[in-house]
Amino acid sequence: QVQLVESGGGLVQAGGSLRLSCAASGRTFTTYTMAWFRRAPGKEREFVGALRWINGDTYYADSVKGRFTISRDNANNMVYLQMNSLKPEDTAVYYCAAKGMKPLSSWLAIRESSYDSWGQGTQVTVSS
Repeated sequence: QVQLVESGGGLVQAGGSLRLSCAASGRTFTTYTMAWFRRAPGKEREFVGALRWINGDTYYADSVKGRFTISRDNANNMVYLQMNSLKPEDTAVYYCAAKGMKPLSSWLAIRESSYDSWGQGTQVTVSS
């Protein structure tokens, strides 16, 4: 069983930066995809970006491309979401998610139903 714990959320002004952390435990993650999702008030949870643990490949939603960066720390089983040039529309609860590699499937998945494990979420609020 995979456990994910997010941290690092908070209140920041528009244009500012924030780094979220996701501590992963319970498995060996070399074959996993780690992703970040977010849920804004009154909206459905949406994909932010994903990272392929084994080689560090990343993929981002258009809404955050060029502003957000996902990285990992192999030694400590940590995944990070660096968020720069934040906008009020980035306000949301951010979730870390993980999925194991399945036969005949891509490492990349943008649907939340593809992910097996979730953290509890961390609130990010961007003021204008």
